[in-house]
Formats: sequence, structure tokens, C-alpha cells
Amino acid sequence: MFLDVKELAVRKLRIRKTYTPGSIDFHSAEIKQLEPLEVTATAELLESQIRIEGNLETKIELVCARCLEPVVEDVSRAFDLFYAPLPKEAKPKEDRLKDDDTEIGFYEGPGLFLADVLKEQVLLALPLKVICQSDCRGLCPNCGANLNHEECRCETHATDPRMAPLARLKQDGPARGGRMTFCRSPRWPSVRIATK
Repeated sequence: MFLDVKELAVRKLRIRKTYTPGSIDFHSAEIKQLEPLEVTATAELLESQIRIEGNLETKIELVCARCLEPVVEDVSRAFDLFYAPLPKEAKPKEDRLKDDDTEIGFYEGPGLFLADVLKEQVLLALPLKVICQSDCRGLCPNCGANLNHEECRCETHATDPRMAPLARLKQDGPARGGRMTFCRSPRWPSVRIATK
């Protein structure tokens, strides 16, 4: 549905529309619309700005950030948005935004598509990080097993190979019968060097 500025200048538009799953592209394979997106809204032109006020409801399937299992989110959002025409300056200039400017979106040309507005509102309603359950154990970093469903057989105390020389130093020090003492380095006074 296209919201035309010329049409909105004549009359206020009442919107009651349903978008079937797949009709709005969320530009992500991890976001899947499960149920129709129901929107009830009004659109009007106020001092060359398009005002869209209403609410939307749908169900979205996302992916758990820890275990990659599907998670269903109920999305229900009320919105009251203003869109101003994009300034027609020949050369864009850099300005500092005022607080009022952060509340306004911009459109170019004769109007804007309602589907673009709804897509933005659905994306803003979704959490940044989705977790299937609060105690989700995620995936094993070594074998990729889902730790919520099975225990992996990976070594639990795997050491970082970069730390092996320090582990040997710790093991060899007292085992050789000698004492380990620490002294301050003359070059770096905050660093202590182990000596035997």
C-alpha cells in the first residue's frame, strides 16, 4: 500500500490491512513471519509531514542466539510516526541532530510504502538477542552438540595451547626441588620475574 502525499492532503486515510507471511521482506534468513501481520492505523498529512498512527500484531520465528533452535516471539506494537520530505539540497551538509530530529523519519518523492514502515516497526519490536529459555546451555564450542538435548564427549578441561609454556613453568618450578622466588625487573618495575 502506497501512502501518497497528494491523497493524504485531501483526506485522512484509515487503514485496516493484513500482510500474509512472506509479503514483507525482512532481509534476514533468521526472521520468519509465522502469522499474518494485522495493522490498524490512520495516515494524514500535517504541515507537509506524513503522520502514521496505529498498532500492529504478528508472530515472528527467530533463532536462539545460544543453541540456534527456533524461538517464537509475539509482536504487538503501537506507533505514532512522523515522516518529513527529504530536503532537496544540491549538496548534503553535515548538521548536528536536534532531539526533535530523532523523532522524524524522511521520505523521498510523492510518498512512502506502508510495508516499509511496518517492517521497520517489527524489527524495532524484536529483542536484540533472543534466547529460547533462560537456562539455555547453547552449543559445545568444540563439537557443536546442542547441550540442551545431549551431553558432548569433548574434553572439559582443554587448555589453550598458547598457555602451555606457563603451565610447564608452574609444574616444573616446585617439582625440581628448588624454590621459586620473584624479583622486580629493573626495566619494568611492575613486572615480577620468576627465578630459581
